[in-house]
Parts: sequence; structure tokens; C-alpha cells
Amino acid sequence: MMKHKLIIAVLCVLGLSACQQAKTQKRPPQEKVMATRIKKKSYWPNEAQLVISFSMQFETGGQPEGAESPFSGNPLPKGNPDMPAESWFRYGAKEGVYRMLNLWKKHDVHVTSHVVGEAAIKYPEVAKSIADGGHEIAAHGIAWSDQWNMNYEDELQFIKKGIDTVEFITGQRGRGYNANWLRRGVNTLKVLQDLDFLYHIDDLSRDEPFVTMVRGKKFVVMPYTLRNNDIVNIEGKHWSPDQFLSQLKAEFDQLYAEGAAQRRMMSVSLHDRIGGAPSVVNVVDQFIAYAKSHQGVVFMRKDDIAKMVKDDPDTPIDNSEMKYNQ
Repeated sequence: MMKHKLIIAVLCVLGLSACQQAKTQKRPPQEKVMATRIKKKSYWPNEAQLVISFSMQFETGGQPEGAESPFSGNPLPKGNPDMPAESWFRYGAKEGVYRMLNLWKKHDVHVTSHVVGEAAIKYPEVAKSIADGGHEIAAHGIAWSDQWNMNYEDELQFIKKGIDTVEFITGQRGRGYNANWLRRGVNTLKVLQDLDFLYHIDDLSRDEPFVTMVRGKKFVVMPYTLRNNDIVNIEGKHWSPDQFLSQLKAEFDQLYAEGAAQRRMMSVSLHDRIGGAPSVVNVVDQFIAYAKSHQGVVFMRKDDIAKMVKDDPDTPIDNSEMKYNQ
């Protein structure tokens, strides 16, 4: 009798233990409970906390005589070819773009490349390689020329010739525009609208895309950067690659933190002959890995961002330049 009672007692204890274990297994971990209670708000239509967009400017071969280079501070008499300066520019087409294309492929990142028409004419294989990599081909004029001083018709022909030329070579028709040194004119946005562009980048006023009204219709502005820009900081201020990396990380950290409470976009600008140098690609590689270690970080082409935000009700409308765009 005692033996039966002992067996029954053991079975009860085991049963109670199993019941407790089952209850414990059904109960979600504390982290899941907290995640269920607190639904994180996103300020982007794609649920991102921060969107990062790289520009890879392809300009080699489109530069005018005496264009800015390590040698332009001591120019040769007009009419004399500056042989080392020309070789410095050629580096972008021979080495720089291809090294950056390998970097984008490594990280499965797609970028926006504003292509000068004459660069595509001189190096069609480079322009095609950019397009074939799934990157955005955007417009950058037919040549490195000022357009702020052009009348409406001349500017329209200048931009149209560039976009038609690059489309013929790459098969992609650009929807975004970048003027030479951002120096657009009072008619530029109206010209771009007439040529069916979606956005331009020649604006430094915000850290998020916005919409401006051009003759009563929406036109997207994708703000550019001089802070995260190789031609300004590495070439212009002679920063080391490590300084550039520190700048990128500092900018990222601040914008990522702000992105929890508002829409934020980080723009980075690289140029074929500068950003494509081994040391710069090395630190940009490190930066991308750093950014990817954070949740909610998305890398996007500028045309894809512009399409996503154009009609989004949360996209700000800013008509600071209305007097030029009527």
C-alpha cells in the first residue's frame, strides 16, 4: 500500500512540474512582451529609421581646361595641356569608378551616379558598367559648364543634350539633376519640369527630402551634402581618410538618433577620381559596415526615395524659392 502511495506522490510531483514547465514555455520572453507593448513609430513609408543615399559622380573626361585639380593652383599658360592634371582625372575612369562599383556590390548597395554627358561619350564602358550594376543614372549636364548665366532656351538645350546623350549610351534616362557645383539658375527647376525630371539635388537646406511647387506642380528636392563630400573635405581641405570616416560616423550617429522622432536622410557624395582612391574606399567600406550594424538603416537610390516621398502626406512642402518657380 505504501509503495502505491509513493508512486502516486511521485507522479503528482512530476505532473505538477510538467504543468509549470508548459506554462513557462507558453509565456513569451520579457523582451517580446515589451516589444508588443511599445510599437516603434517610423517616419518613413518603408519603416526605416534612417535612409542613407550615396552619390557617385562620374565626371572624368568632361572637365574644361584648367578644371580644379591638385595642379590648378599653379595653372599653365592657356593653350598648354596640363598632362599630370589630365592623368589625375583619368584615374576616375580607369580605377576609381570600378573600385567603388566593387564596394557597392560587396554590400548590395545601390547608389545614384550623376553622369556628365562628355564623360559618358569618352568612357562609354564606364557609364554602362554603372547602369549594369543596378545604379541610378542621373543627369549632370553635357559638360562642366556654368548654367546659372544661361537663358531659358540655352539651359534647356544644355540639360537636354546631356540627358539624351547619356540615355543613348546607357539605356537609362535620368530623372534627377545636379548642376555644376550646384550653381543652378532662376529658370533651372522650370527647365527640369519641362524635361520630365522628378527631382534635383542642388539644395543644402534640410536633412530630409521635401517637395517644392514649380508652376503649381510638385517637384522633389533631395538635399545634397557638403559635409559628407570627398571633393570638399578630402581634396579641398586635405582631410585624411580617417578624418572623413570620423565625419561620416558622427553625422550618422546624430541623424540616426534624430530618426527615432522625425524623418532623417543622410547623404554622402563621392567623386570618381577622389572617392575611388584605395584609402577612401577602405574607410567608406568601414562606414557602411558600421551603419549596417544598426537596425532600421536603409540604403537607397535617390530616384527611389523621390518616388516614395513625392505624394506622401508627411513630406514637407517648402516654397522658399517660390518667386523663381512661378
